[in-house]
Amino acid sequence: MSDKEIAINIINQIPEQNMAYVINVLQGLKKLPVIEEVEPDEWDLKMIERANQGNDGTYVSLDDLLKQDNLTYEDL
Repeated sequence: MSDKEIAINIINQIPEQNMAYVINVLQGLKKLPVIEEVEPDEWDLKMIERANQGNDGTYVSLDDLLKQDNLTYEDL
């Protein structure tokens, strides 16, 4: 099933009273620029490799990061 078919199936499940929201979102999406996908160049590949070297598979949640720096969501 294509992405468009999946989207249509989801839209068909949305109650009629919520369709105005869907229409607004879809009209906004029409205005987005099309982003051309390109193959990574040598610099991109180096940056990917560098990022992979420093990635041990762990992560810090946003909540933990904020606590670590004594910040709150309001500070963002």
